Amino acid sequence: MSRTVQCVKLNRQAEGLRAPPYPGPLGRRIYDSVSQEGWSMWLKHQTMLINEYRLSPIEPKARAFLEQEMEKFFFGAGSEKPKEYVPPQ
Repeated sequence: MSRTVQCVKLNRQAEGLRAPPYPGPLGRRIYDSVSQEGWSMWLKHQTMLINEYRLSPIEPKARAFLEQEMEKFFFGAGSEKPKEYVPPQ
């Protein structure tokens, strides 16, 4: 039986993650209150941020930026798309 969580992103009950997707307290907080669907939404958003800002996830500054955006995406006002972003058609 899968676990369910009250997803902060979807604002409803949904299937939870199988394990914390990120280390530390933020990962635990995500595990406790973000669904698999919500996490998938973040992964798409994160990919867009990496591509648009040309980030290298191995760089500490890029990782810190992505962690801040993850926090905003789930628990803050939301992570904004870059002003220059044009969605694919």
